[in-house]
Amino acid sequence: MVQKTLLQVLLTVGWTFFGVILLYASTWLFDRLHPIDFRREINKGNVAAGIVLAAVILAIAGILATVLAI
Repeated sequence: MVQKTLLQVLLTVGWTFFGVILLYASTWLFDRLHPIDFRREINKGNVAAGIVLAAVILAIAGILATVLAI
């Protein structure tokens, strides 16, 4: 019983780590493919760039949550 619970915890942590890596990689890829440097624009105070980047991150997170839940 304890081994099964420990295995489930380790699998959860592993898949969470994998999901975070995928989220970071896909956000990095979006930054490279898009002509606008969103991080520089956000640092300059561009709120619209922050909203776009937040929407992209939320969309990618939704897709990853669906895929990883299967």
